[in-house]
Amino acid sequence: MFEVYQRLGTHCHEPVDAEVVLDHEQRTKGRLKTITADGQEVRIFLERGKPLLVGEYLRTHCGKTLRVAGATEPVAKAHCDDWLTFAKACYHLGNRHVKMQVGERWLRITPDHVLEELLQLLGLTIIHEEAVFVHENGAYGGHGHAH
Repeated sequence: MFEVYQRLGTHCHEPVDAEVVLDHEQRTKGRLKTITADGQEVRIFLERGKPLLVGEYLRTHCGKTLRVAGATEPVAKAHCDDWLTFAKACYHLGNRHVKMQVGERWLRITPDHVLEELLQLLGLTIIHEEAVFVHENGAYGGHGHAH
């Protein structure tokens, strides 16, 4: 069993001993029990409130290096050709504190029929797909914020 207490960041030149594949919810937890891609048990004990990043490296108590990978999961992808329509969609979702991944005139959310209907009413096209969901952490979340 691997126990993780240390983050190494997203740039690591050491050989990777194992990979943990985590969905977006698992990456937000500071305490987590999971398994590596090759079936070894992992327990993660990190500071809370600082999500793990896809591509981040972790150091185990025994000195092994693990890499965090994103799991593919169901998402709703909304897109449009108009920047103003897209900006309004982002505003409405942000006003509801919805976790979303933002691209160039596209966004991803976890599937939710109410939010999908809102996006369609605003003029966006929705497709359902399997993808790694890497949502925005927001201005006050994630790395580097101090009070």
